[in-house]
Amino acid sequence: MNIPAVASDGGSAGIKLPIYLDNHATTPLDPRVLEAMMPYLTTKFGNAASHSHSFGWEAEQAVETAREQVAKFIGAAPKEIIFTSGATEGDNLAIKGVAEAYKEKGNRIVTTVTEHKAVLDSCTHLEKNGYRVTYLPVKADGLIDLDDLRHVIDDRTILVSIMYANNEIGVIQPVAEIGKICKEKGVPFHCDAAQAVGKVPVDVSTDNIDIAAISGHKIYGPKGVGALYVRRKDPRGQLTAQIDGGGHERGMRSGTLNVPGIVGLGKACEIAMQELPEESARLTALRNRLKNKLQSELDEVSINGSMEHRLPGNVNISFLHVEGESLMLGINDIAVSSGAACTSAAIEPSYVLKAIGLDDDVAHSSIRFGIGRFNTAAEIDYVANKVIDVVKKLRELSPMYEAAKEASC
Repeated sequence: MNIPAVASDGGSAGIKLPIYLDNHATTPLDPRVLEAMMPYLTTKFGNAASHSHSFGWEAEQAVETAREQVAKFIGAAPKEIIFTSGATEGDNLAIKGVAEAYKEKGNRIVTTVTEHKAVLDSCTHLEKNGYRVTYLPVKADGLIDLDDLRHVIDDRTILVSIMYANNEIGVIQPVAEIGKICKEKGVPFHCDAAQAVGKVPVDVSTDNIDIAAISGHKIYGPKGVGALYVRRKDPRGQLTAQIDGGGHERGMRSGTLNVPGIVGLGKACEIAMQELPEESARLTALRNRLKNKLQSELDEVSINGSMEHRLPGNVNISFLHVEGESLMLGINDIAVSSGAACTSAAIEPSYVLKAIGLDDDVAHSSIRFGIGRFNTAAEIDYVANKVIDVVKKLRELSPMYEAAKEASC
């Protein structure tokens, strides 16, 4: 199958509307991944747990090949990979599984206020069962203060859970340093790495990560499949299974394996491993192209989160004195997000943007642009021009913008 051509210039040829710029919510399936999956959706349909015939053996071999591909991509051993339905399940298994396994040692968990809901809601669940959770704040750039982390870990702390990269503002935490602190304190470090894997180099060994969750659909693989890395030594990660019924995945995650999905996840990891350096550079260039065009043509815009420590294809921008919903309606031929996909239906402003100090009005005027593998420079130029045009028109109708301009004169 052919990969869609990626234009390198800013021409308008080949633009097809609507333009998809919400690649943090999900990514399109890479045709090469679909090609790898197809046999396991058709003729090679065996159950990987069926050990008495060739259909099962074939499926089991495909799963183990994928396990090796995933492990190699993140610097792990194949036996350290547990297949799941995605990062949400992985985060639940990690947090609840550690809490149950270490309940005799302590009952305290440390996380941050800007985590994905899979982490925050798992922590809320545990709080109802007597666990204590400390939610670290973040600075205005979205990064945690490492001294805060050092100070809150005590002898009753059984887990630190801090995401690698934020799904809204794209900010990359100092993961290796966080892991080092956890190692010094003798506390397991869980990392939701769903947004980082495939976009920046992730190595669980050099990053000092003990448990990490990833999702196939964030790296141009299929939805409904993911993996959880659990360290096997120095120290060995201990989890209590949350799903029982057959002892699949070495007893850590029972249930018939999604063989086509697992094959797709493995192939997506293989492709990303081969292409990450070049793709990261290209997405960074496209991201900067969009940011620079918007900033050169519009005043009263601000970038949310650190630009230095950020995912290549992410830019989250507040357009002051513009209502976010009106802006979204004005650019309805561009798929973007005004918050995380899992909370975008909420009327309340993004809790991540509020955590970095934005007031409600500014948070409501913010748009997340997520640039991905199949976006072109021509699309980026179209998006920039469209956003500039709509923002200018909306501001002409905004008394708040007029007042702000008069006040600055």
